[in-house]
Amino acid sequence: MHVNPHARRRLLALVGSAAIALSSSPFVAVTVATASEIHPAVKDFQFVKSGVTPPTEADCEAVARTCFTPQAIQSAYNVGPLYEQGLDGRGVTIGIVDSWGSDTMAHDLHVFDQAFGIQPMCGEEGVTCTPGMPTFKQFHFQGAPATTAQPGKGTHQEDKTLWALEVALDVEMSHAIAPRANILLITVPTAETLGVQGFPLMMNAEQYVIDHGMVDVISQSFASAEDAFGSSTSLQNLRHAYKSAAEAGVTVLGSSGDGGTANARKTPVGQGGSLIPEPTVEWPASDPLVTGVGGTYLCTDPTASTNDPRTTYVKPGIGAKCGSNTFNPGGIYSEVAWTFSGGGFSHVFSRPSYQDVLPAGSTAIPAEHRGVPDIAFQASAATGALVYLSLPPDGDSGLLCPSGDPCSTGWYDIGGTSLSCPQWAGLVAIADQLNGGGLGLINPALYDLASNPATYAADFYDVHSGNSNQADPSVPGYPAGVGWDPVTGLGTPNAANLIPDLVAAAH
Repeated sequence: MHVNPHARRRLLALVGSAAIALSSSPFVAVTVATASEIHPAVKDFQFVKSGVTPPTEADCEAVARTCFTPQAIQSAYNVGPLYEQGLDGRGVTIGIVDSWGSDTMAHDLHVFDQAFGIQPMCGEEGVTCTPGMPTFKQFHFQGAPATTAQPGKGTHQEDKTLWALEVALDVEMSHAIAPRANILLITVPTAETLGVQGFPLMMNAEQYVIDHGMVDVISQSFASAEDAFGSSTSLQNLRHAYKSAAEAGVTVLGSSGDGGTANARKTPVGQGGSLIPEPTVEWPASDPLVTGVGGTYLCTDPTASTNDPRTTYVKPGIGAKCGSNTFNPGGIYSEVAWTFSGGGFSHVFSRPSYQDVLPAGSTAIPAEHRGVPDIAFQASAATGALVYLSLPPDGDSGLLCPSGDPCSTGWYDIGGTSLSCPQWAGLVAIADQLNGGGLGLINPALYDLASNPATYAADFYDVHSGNSNQADPSVPGYPAGVGWDPVTGLGTPNAANLIPDLVAAAH
């Protein structure tokens, strides 16, 4: 992830190119003629408040945001009944893959948990470990450089501190959904924008933790346009970890991206990106062995308690409004498709057999193209989640307040499919607990449930209203619709119903 200080709140991707060859057991040799741009799936962030006390909804409204607490997210997706049954991810390990990591993550996680009354983890700062407590650990694949900013006035693609925001989002959000699951933060010692060390190193890190039985589910909040790779072969050479994951019963999820159908090509560093003129999708979410996670505007009560019913939020002085009046007239919908949700049809992979049968009324998926995404979750920064971050020393060089002043430590409202993916990983961890082991590839079970009208209605919130995902006026987008669509996939989870049904369908 790279934070552009001149764009202030927007996270922008950087570009580069290289030729590489990695080898030596247990890693897989990879040759990439033109390495693809990798970028995090964080669309936007807004600093809301300093200090350890989380902001009120009034604080968020003051900066034109609706900020969701963990309990409000649990309410919106009906997770509470699972907790009441003791289903909270215990005994399961979520692997989160990021560049660099963060020197302050153990501290930030403790502040987050204390602020919202969430189960503490062994490995948090200031926590005494007890038997049965979930653990937070970091696994540094090939070294752990300190998260300090790159000196000088160059491109700052090596600003290690700038990954801290992504790391905090991934760890805190997965923990918020599966509070007793273990979390393994898997870091690689390079910025993923470097083609020579980006994707191949991340895939080798995933291969290692899969081979050594260290994780049950993997969350990936990074992506690149399929068409930005030098060839489909160079992309195919990176899939080894996903093949191993499917064999080992490890579920892999990937953010579908935050550019809608508009994505950039890889060009030499310093020359900027060039837009791909036709609709494209991003990998790894487009991989048939990965569950692609798209995004929505969440229009429910942002201050609800865990066991409160899912209700549409009425903003003070504004009324029930989430999304545009065109696609959510009078605020009647509790969830609306997000304009920037990555989605569409793969140019590399054909339609997998699990997408042959879709819910009635779905957008058709051609036989020659894999449809993206599979499912969705809250993603818009306008209706985002609260994340606590204290950047490592000198990290404030990349994050600026609206005033233009540095503001590193405190609470942020964050959006993007980086928000969707780790939360879905938390749900999969709960399913793994119920299953008594990893479920592996869950896509066939998801589509099997969705093909039955009764279970589809009970297990999913069908997000059928919202603008198309045309993020750039020059690149056509796709509209949200009934059933599966190329913006929100099958929709979002009614967790109390979906999780037990998912486990049953997987068998």
